Amino acid sequence: MTTTNDLNHFITVDKLQAVLRHLKELFVGKDEIIDLMGICLAGRENMFLLGPPGTAKSATVRELSKLLDGKTFEYLLTRFTEPNELFGPFDIRKLRDGELVTNTEGMLPEASLIFLDELLNANSAILNSLLMVLNEKIFRRGRETRALPALMVIGASNHLPEDEALQALFDRFLIRVRCDNVDPGQLNELLNAGWSLEQRINDEKPTVTTEEIRSLQQLASMIDLTGIRQIYIELIQKLRNAGLQVSDRRAVKLQRLIAASALICKRQQAIASDLWVLRHIWDTEEQREVISQIVNAVMGTEHEPLAAHPRALVNSLPDADELFTEIQRLTQQWQEPETSMAERSLIKDKLNHLSGRCEWIGNAEQRAYVQKPIDELWKQILHSA
Repeated sequence: MTTTNDLNHFITVDKLQAVLRHLKELFVGKDEIIDLMGICLAGRENMFLLGPPGTAKSATVRELSKLLDGKTFEYLLTRFTEPNELFGPFDIRKLRDGELVTNTEGMLPEASLIFLDELLNANSAILNSLLMVLNEKIFRRGRETRALPALMVIGASNHLPEDEALQALFDRFLIRVRCDNVDPGQLNELLNAGWSLEQRINDEKPTVTTEEIRSLQQLASMIDLTGIRQIYIELIQKLRNAGLQVSDRRAVKLQRLIAASALICKRQQAIASDLWVLRHIWDTEEQREVISQIVNAVMGTEHEPLAAHPRALVNSLPDADELFTEIQRLTQQWQEPETSMAERSLIKDKLNHLSGRCEWIGNAEQRAYVQKPIDELWKQILHSA
C-alpha cells in the first residue's frame, strides 16, 4: 500500500529525474555521467571525472549547481594551492583574542556542491584536510570541527594518480567515470545543444532543493538490501579475485549507491540490476572491461528487467565486432571514387574517434585485430594526401 509519505518521496524523485533529463538535453553524449551524478546525489557519495580539457566536465557541474538552491564551491587546484584557498583564512578579529577560528564565508565548508578541478594536483598541505572532507563530510582545523552541508563532492583530472599519497585521495571517490569528446556522429546535435544553452538564459528550468536531496539521502538508508545481499557478497569476492582492491570500507559504502539506484527507480527493495553502479569503481582504465563483464554476468540473473534502472541495460564499453564492422564500412566508403572531400573529412574524424575507442578494448587479441584495419586505412589516407 502506497502511503502519503511514499508519494511525497516519489514526487522528490521525479524532481531529481527532471533535473537529470534537463542536463541530458543540454550535454549531448553525457547521459552516463549525468545518471551517475543523480546516483551520487541520492547516495551522498563522491564522484571522479577522468578526461581531457574541453569535454564539459566543469560545464556539467556548473549547470547542475544552477538547479540546486544551495551554495556551490568550485576550485582549480595546483601544486601550490594552500588550505586558506579552500577553507578560508583565520578570522583576524578573533585571532586577536587568541581564538583560531576560520572565516569560511563563501568557501568549501559552506557549500552544498563541491567541485575540485585537477584534483590530483593536491599537495600534502591540504591532503589530510581533504581526506576528512571526502570521507566523513567533516571540516577539522585546529580545535574547530564541524559537519559539512556538502551533498556531494565531484573531483576531476586528466590523469590518474601515480603518487601513493594521492591514491588515498582518489580512493575517497567511489564512482569513477570517463569523460570524452562526443562521437563525431553526434557533433551536429552537440552544436545545436550548445547554442541552445547560450539562448536559455531566462528559460524556466526544473529544480530540486538541497533539503529534498537530503530527504532522498535519508530515504536511501532505509532501502531493503537483503534480497541482493548474497549476490553482492559474491560480486565483491569476484572483483577481488580479479585484482580489484575493494576494501571493506568501500564495500560498505557502495551499498548506499546500490540503494540510491533502487530509490531513483521508486523501489523500496534493491534488485540485482542495481549492482550496475559497480561498473564504475575501477582504479585503472585497463580494469573497466573486466569489471563490466563481471558485473554484467551477475546482473544476468535479474528476473525483473522492467524494474531495472535504465543505465543497467546500457554497456558503454566498445564491442570489438561492431568496431571492426564500422571500420570496414569506412574503408569501403573511402575507396569509392565518388566520395566527396567533405565525406572524406568526415571519415577521418570518425576513424580518429574509432581509434580512441579501440584503446578501450580490454582483450589484447581483439584490440590488435581491430587496430590492424585502422592502421591500414590511415595508410591509405596518408598515401592519398
